Amino acid sequence: MVAVKPPTKSKKPKVKVARFEIDCSIPVNDNVLDPLNFEKYLHDRIKVNGKTGNLGTNIVIKRKNHKITIEARVPFSKSCLKFYTKKYLKKQSLRDYVRIIAKGKSTYLLKYYAVNEEKAEG
Repeated sequence: MVAVKPPTKSKKPKVKVARFEIDCSIPVNDNVLDPLNFEKYLHDRIKVNGKTGNLGTNIVIKRKNHKITIEARVPFSKSCLKFYTKKYLKKQSLRDYVRIIAKGKSTYLLKYYAVNEEKAEG
């Protein structure tokens, strides 16, 4: 006799949720950047399956005070988020003054470039 295994429940693979955060507090406090406008820009530009505006429940963009949080249930890279942030800063003509820095493994920080003012001698 051949032993037959009882049927097992099919296990669905758990969806790995990637969470990324952009801290915009420094430019927002100086009224240089509008977080609502930035959130809308990300919502309009992020592509899912090659199509913009197709976020659905796969990618959720939330704004809390000066931080924007992106939760992705589909493959989404941190460098892609940096790309969209740079494009937004360029569109707003802020790219020469504000830069995006990796603060942690899943966190970015918008910060001003350090400008050294040299005193004129003479």
